[in-house]
Amino acid sequence: MPAAAPNEQSRRQFLASAGAGAVATAGVAAGAGVLTPAFLHTSDKSGLGPIVLGEGDHQYECLHDWGELPRSIRYGNTHGVCEDSAGNIYIKHTVHATSDSDDAIVVFDAAGRFVRSWGAEFKGGAHGLHLQQEADGEYLYLCDPNRHLVVKTTLDGEDVFRLGVPEESGLYNNEGEYRPTNIAVAPNGDFYVGDGYGKSWIHQYNAAGEYVRSFGGPGNQRGQVSCPHGLMVDTRHEEPELIVADRSNRRIHRFDLQGRVLGVVTDELRSPCHFHTHGNDLLIPDLEARVTLFDKDNTLITHLGDGESYSLRTQPRDKFVPGRFIAPHGAIFDHAGNIFVVEWVEVGRVTKLRRL
Repeated sequence: MPAAAPNEQSRRQFLASAGAGAVATAGVAAGAGVLTPAFLHTSDKSGLGPIVLGEGDHQYECLHDWGELPRSIRYGNTHGVCEDSAGNIYIKHTVHATSDSDDAIVVFDAAGRFVRSWGAEFKGGAHGLHLQQEADGEYLYLCDPNRHLVVKTTLDGEDVFRLGVPEESGLYNNEGEYRPTNIAVAPNGDFYVGDGYGKSWIHQYNAAGEYVRSFGGPGNQRGQVSCPHGLMVDTRHEEPELIVADRSNRRIHRFDLQGRVLGVVTDELRSPCHFHTHGNDLLIPDLEARVTLFDKDNTLITHLGDGESYSLRTQPRDKFVPGRFIAPHGAIFDHAGNIFVVEWVEVGRVTKLRRL
């Protein structure tokens, strides 16, 4: 996926650092010399049993390549995922060059059957995808860093509004400097846009799409961010707070809803991309080859699928190692506590982690 120069530099840094460290928790299978995580059972495809990831109360059957794509659609990089109230799963992808369809949004029912697709205009720039239940129904918020847009739509893709460069902020000289990656919505309807691939500011709007303020800004000091790639309004505590995947700084940044810094979290993180919650559990897709679960205090519950490096992200699907992630970019819990993971790999990959 194309990106501004600072982002490309950060991705090259990720590539350089994501080798042996990404498989640090693996053990060597007896007599084979093959790295295999201690919690990993044999692949379904081998006929020897399911793949189970996790531990204790957080164990999941790993089901790669979930969802029955029609032959007309071939995934590009899979970037966003969400679930609606009917249990349908929405996948946002960049569209592969060999795909007959340009639709960047694909919808499946809970069983993985194809329902519909739309969004051809987002081909190549499909990125953040957020579903929000509002007073008059459910809506999608989409970010397109290539087109410098945030778009609010119905579940069928009908536009509600579009927002371009936040000129009121006074931070941008031209459209090309603004490359939004993800959004978060607060209980009062305010929403926050992370300019992850642009100038690393976070922009706040009210429910009508009117500009409120900007905060963050590039850097590695407290209150500054570098590639605020994903963000979420965290309601697990008495007071909601905005948590930001400060990806290039390899940390989570915590703000109140007015943009004041509350703290940072650095332990057990490599390159956090985004967030989702189920009860008190925080789900973190980490671009450096694993999915992480934190508890209410933002301490580690477990890592899932830890083991592969970026070297596989441009390879054909048959090179992927079952039970190991390559580049998790987005992830959600569904209503039942299962996890869906989408990865930044050139042929796309959707994995369902079925809670056991």
